[in-house]
Amino acid sequence: MKKMFAAMALGAALILPTGHAMAGKDLDAVRARGQLVCGVAVGGIAGFMVVDNQGKWTGMNVDICRAVSAALFGESEKVKYVPLSGQQRFTALQAGEVDLLSNNSTWTLTRDTALGLDFVGVTYYDGQGFMVPKKLGVKSAKELNGASICVLTGSTSELNIADYFRTNKMSFKPVLFEDPDQSRSAFFNGRCDAYSGDQARLYATRIANAPNPDDYVVLPEVISKEPLGPVVRHGDNQFEDIVRWTQFAMIEAEEAGISSKNVDEMLKSDNPAIKRILGVTPGMGKALGVDEKWVYNIVKQVGNYGEVFDRNVGTGSLLKIPRGQNALWTQGGLQYAPPIR
Repeated sequence: MKKMFAAMALGAALILPTGHAMAGKDLDAVRARGQLVCGVAVGGIAGFMVVDNQGKWTGMNVDICRAVSAALFGESEKVKYVPLSGQQRFTALQAGEVDLLSNNSTWTLTRDTALGLDFVGVTYYDGQGFMVPKKLGVKSAKELNGASICVLTGSTSELNIADYFRTNKMSFKPVLFEDPDQSRSAFFNGRCDAYSGDQARLYATRIANAPNPDDYVVLPEVISKEPLGPVVRHGDNQFEDIVRWTQFAMIEAEEAGISSKNVDEMLKSDNPAIKRILGVTPGMGKALGVDEKWVYNIVKQVGNYGEVFDRNVGTGSLLKIPRGQNALWTQGGLQYAPPIR
């Protein structure tokens, strides 16, 4: 009987929280380097990741990297960006060439289980569609039987198109490219009847790359689910937690009404939840293994989720993409964060 109670006590001790997180090899390497290495998409995607006129990476996915940097270092700009093609990205992460992918990678079962990688959340809920020249007179994807379609190789888009056309008993001619710039150029030069990819990419391509955006239309059909989010290597649970909770913190901040404009004033709030989120009441930073001001640093330097969405792809951007599924759950969307407590 005494042995049984001793074993139970040992088991309880093993599952009791220690009050702080244990660092892993990936997190140790990032901290020793003093810089986060973030994989983005080669060629960029307007609104999501693109190099501006000053040679600086900007966009929604870039802001996720900046937010992780703010959580880790207290500074959002300690990031090196590495452009990767669709075929290179997962191999580069596996090989340790980057610490984190934030490049519109779709979360699928096989990617999550077979590659030794972990998807940590959904930054943007998307779905695949088609863009065509208006002069074709096509109103629906079901009118694309026999069409040639420009698409990126190594993407989930290839399989989605094949499934869609097979299901609808249609045929198509794939025109495959590894480089997004080549794919876009081929489409706008008339080598393909249609261009396919995540709808976010289509809207971005239409605004940023079309000779005349009004000459092209995105068709209404959405043929797949494309949950896009950050990816890390499997095995360093603390680093994965920091990336995951960075995104949750941005969503939680928006829900709580904490923005980059009012975060200093919010430090004076009497709301217990806001005090925990901003580190006025300590404990959450220690549990995650970062500074207690981690959420404050994220929101102050990068913004909450709504701010990041609006300035990059939403109402404050050229893309004007509606929040839709990416609205908060309190506003009919899918963005929902577990509580910081």
